[in-house]
Amino acid sequence: MTSSKARNVLGTELEPCSTNPLTGFYRDGSCRSGPDDLGSHTVCVVASAEFLAHQKQVGNDLSTPRPEFRFPGLQPGDRWCTVASRWLQAHEAGVAPPVVLASTSERALEVVPLDLLRAYAVDVPPDVSSLVP
Repeated sequence: MTSSKARNVLGTELEPCSTNPLTGFYRDGSCRSGPDDLGSHTVCVVASAEFLAHQKQVGNDLSTPRPEFRFPGLQPGDRWCTVASRWLQAHEAGVAPPVVLASTSERALEVVPLDLLRAYAVDVPPDVSSLVP
């Protein structure tokens, strides 16, 4: 799968999530997914302090740098391709971070309903009717 063919949850071409820090399962800045991405790193989030603290508490430390994995450690405000089930877990705990819909892979919909992602969207277009696939 190439990023030019990947689709977002809105049904349009998947937009980049972040190149600083460089994110994505394939570390190409995109939340695209493929058969090797068993965790489904498909939700583009804007990390919040609460989300990062919660993830660390549940054993998914996203704030400590891990150079051996090309992982810089996240700070609040960083965009990052998060595992869909981890985002849902954070939502259930009341600490889900904002979501960039245009950069969230359609594969995230296998785990998280679009209506729920839309409730956390930070890139909502003026005409919200375009959000319905």
